[in-house]
Amino acid sequence: MASSNRNLLVLPGDGIGPEVMNEVRKIIAWMGNRRAVGFDIKEDLVGGAALDKHGVPLADDTMMLALEADAVLFGSVGGPKWDTADFSKKPERGLLRLRKEMDLFANLRPAKVFDALVDASSLKPEIVKGLDIMIIRELTSGVYFGEPRGRQTNAKGEVEAFDTQRYTVGEIRRVCAVAFELARKRQNKVLSAEKANVMHTGVLWREEATKLHKEKYADVKLEHMYADALAMQLLRQPNQFDVIVTDNLFGDILSDEASMLTGSLGLLPSASLGAPDATGRRKALYEPIHGSAPDIAGKGLANPIAETLSYAMMLRYSFDLGKEADLVETAVENVLKAGYRTGDLLVGKTDGTKKVGTQEMGDAIVKELDRLA
Repeated sequence: MASSNRNLLVLPGDGIGPEVMNEVRKIIAWMGNRRAVGFDIKEDLVGGAALDKHGVPLADDTMMLALEADAVLFGSVGGPKWDTADFSKKPERGLLRLRKEMDLFANLRPAKVFDALVDASSLKPEIVKGLDIMIIRELTSGVYFGEPRGRQTNAKGEVEAFDTQRYTVGEIRRVCAVAFELARKRQNKVLSAEKANVMHTGVLWREEATKLHKEKYADVKLEHMYADALAMQLLRQPNQFDVIVTDNLFGDILSDEASMLTGSLGLLPSASLGAPDATGRRKALYEPIHGSAPDIAGKGLANPIAETLSYAMMLRYSFDLGKEADLVETAVENVLKAGYRTGDLLVGKTDGTKKVGTQEMGDAIVKELDRLA
């Protein structure tokens, strides 16, 4: 009998979101049947789907469900259909609201190169082989949320737009603490990235990361690097890094760059975590980083691996089910070794590969779970 005291909110969203989520549902069902890992699951709308039905990209009732859930499993939002929506109602605002109101300040984005896909990277195999880095992006502050922001006509009669980069000591310290804690379970080293050479927020970031390190995490190796230099080093010698922590804007850019070292956005999951409460529970949202891919939506071509690995991260970080997370990750790796490829992975050497669609890839992962079990 599967235990069902874990509350999960599923938000498939738009574009390929519902398609890849369907494949993860197969794995959720398998876990319930074979490993007694069950969930009380609720499903709702977000993004363009919510905008069409409710007139807003995230209804208040859905927000309440997210706040009550032990974890949120998210698909994707957006598409050309909603390009003309008012800025305040764009599908992406639904995701931003979730992050803000759940206070999901730490975004974990792994970039791992599977051996079977080393030739899919745009870099030489010898540069990316064995790559396994974790970028931790501050997610609820910085230039995406700082005030004042907006547009105005200046004294010269010219329209100007402005955004404010703003960070507090507390916001910097809490995301750096996540990085140090995670590093202790990996290679015990952290690279903190900012622009302390030109930005006041960068100076404060470097100061507070250094202070926190000295106070609580002196056992972890800490290095600093300007964000632009890091962008270069990620292409030059990415294996020198383990855990990278940086602000919202730089994290957005650098994690996308790192993701392409792996060969495809369709492979990469993410976790967005809040602060632990009195019981140690963190609010959390898990999502693939690939977006809604409207050009292939509804065609059965999407790669479900990123959503699948997001589910594995959920098992690991929200429910402390490390063995089950390992099982899912191993199944994915074995399916790739066996040559299964969705279209986004058919680059580089294609000898011995089998092109499959969304459902076939999902079925192959479930079949491999059966074999491993």
